[in-house]
Amino acid sequence: MSESMPAAFVGHGSPMNAIEHNRYTNAWSTFASQIPKPSAILVISAHWYVNITAITAMKIPRTIHDFYGFPTALFDVQYPAPGDPELAERVAEIVKPTYVGLDNDSWGIDHGTWSVLVHMFPQADVPVLQLSINAQLPFEYHFNLGAQLHALRSQGVFILASGNVVHNLRLIDWQKAGAGNDWAHRFDDGVRSIMTSDASQLATSEQFADYELAVPTPDHFLPLAYLAGLSAAAGSPTQTIVDGYEMGSLSMTSYELAGS
Repeated sequence: MSESMPAAFVGHGSPMNAIEHNRYTNAWSTFASQIPKPSAILVISAHWYVNITAITAMKIPRTIHDFYGFPTALFDVQYPAPGDPELAERVAEIVKPTYVGLDNDSWGIDHGTWSVLVHMFPQADVPVLQLSINAQLPFEYHFNLGAQLHALRSQGVFILASGNVVHNLRLIDWQKAGAGNDWAHRFDDGVRSIMTSDASQLATSEQFADYELAVPTPDHFLPLAYLAGLSAAAGSPTQTIVDGYEMGSLSMTSYELAGS
């Protein structure tokens, strides 16, 4: 496969997006309908944030409902996509000397992945793997690992990062549906200016005045580092798929890196 597969970062927001249809989920669906069907999907989800770098390597990954307090309909969602143990081993080889462990039984497909893929690839007929986010390592590690994954794009693998550029659950305001606080807008706009011009500079967003409010913990922001690394490796900026805000302190901005 000579052409490279597109890559993307999705602001996944609430798990409820899995069973809702709104302008975000519609944008994800439209994006997926316009790209070639991938041979496999590799997802970096904010919700597999652990103390090791690992990749799911089971043949049949389970659907993980890693939340509580939501309607039964959400817990009933299953995303029965197959895994791809051979691809997992290939990923581990491609990124050496960076170590990636093979996870044969502990994880699966979490809601940061399936709440998006049920809209992008509703048939669940494309193999899905997840790559963990190593919580012990700095931004530069994740950016560089993203760049190493660039080689997979020419093999038909769609790389999807799933998180939120702005994600502060402590400051959620349930009265601000569809709206964002001023600081959320400022930070999200600043990041967008980087991602759509020179994603290799994404680490400089840590110097933004609103960084601590927008990124109180790194788990939801670090998936974007992977797309930034891919963008730098491709020598091409990303474009916005959809943007918006929810409950004051969440941004839903999603980006795509076009294929070539």
